[in-house]
Amino acid sequence: MDHEDRIALFLDYENLALGVRDHHGGRPFDFRPIADALAERGRVVVRRAYADWSYFDEDRRMLTRSHVELIEIPQRMGASRKNAADIKMAVDAVELAFERGYISTFVICTGDSDFTPLVHKLRELNKRVIGVGVEKSTSALLPPACDEFLYYDRLEGVDVPPPAARRSRPARPSPAEPAPEPVVVTAAEEESARDVDTLAVQLVQTVAGMQGSSSGDVTASALKRALLRKDPTFSESDYGFRTFGELLRHLAAHNVVELAAGPAKGDPEVSLPEQGDREIAFGLLRSVVVDLAADGGAVALSGLKDQLRRARPDFSEKKLGYRSFLQFCKAAATGGAVELRWSPDDGDYLLTPQTP
Repeated sequence: MDHEDRIALFLDYENLALGVRDHHGGRPFDFRPIADALAERGRVVVRRAYADWSYFDEDRRMLTRSHVELIEIPQRMGASRKNAADIKMAVDAVELAFERGYISTFVICTGDSDFTPLVHKLRELNKRVIGVGVEKSTSALLPPACDEFLYYDRLEGVDVPPPAARRSRPARPSPAEPAPEPVVVTAAEEESARDVDTLAVQLVQTVAGMQGSSSGDVTASALKRALLRKDPTFSESDYGFRTFGELLRHLAAHNVVELAAGPAKGDPEVSLPEQGDREIAFGLLRSVVVDLAADGGAVALSGLKDQLRRARPDFSEKKLGYRSFLQFCKAAATGGAVELRWSPDDGDYLLTPQTP
């Protein structure tokens, strides 16, 4: 049990419950999905919810069954009531951070940006902070401040109401033609799904950066933590994968990364392919430069990437772990595919085919 994270849970209940009711078609807040998500992350030893419970009678029974301690904040006039709940919750969290050193993780359930200073203070005290909020009622300032942020709407077990269908305006029919049936367009169809290719680019860049900044191997768990530091709202489930390991196996099958046995079972080492696609890309660059260079001339870097994409539309240096096209060309020059030099007269880099 000693290796388990001890978690303290604090719920700004009015913010959370009203956010669910306002944006989930009046449906009541359900605590169980949050409890299940936290059970996967550690052992919850403190559960406290703050509200004027005279307004949440049914919710009070539901939380009591889940062993949540209810902190009463009596109703007052105006904003002072809300401020009283926020201050009480913040004071209790900081007090617990000092008094219970074994608590390693604090979960702050709210979408209110007023809690951002609390998050910063807890992290300053070397505590991991997880935020939970309703997506449409969460301030944009709060998620980046946390180590991880869970949108309540995306948790397993949350019944999100389907988006309302929107009818497009039909064209005015001519007298000789019958009126066409109106086309129903749902918001889900309008919103493009998260692109796994975009995720692959971000993941490759992260692995390349971690390999360059340390001599140690990159494990899957360390990679996941790095991705969460870049984007605390990251979740592999948003891309259709049940686990992070399943996502990595998918990318390995497409030669985006390579997996090897790691120091612990279920935590493989992640690396970038050293050969394969990189060598093919270097060869593509050289062939394009050969085609464009006339009579021993040179090819300017500007516009060269477009030429590569004409030859191979799916070309992307970022998928190969390079942050820029120039960095990719420098690697190709180091690998002997091309020669690269800066031309002050042209104000650009010039590439020529590498002579054998």
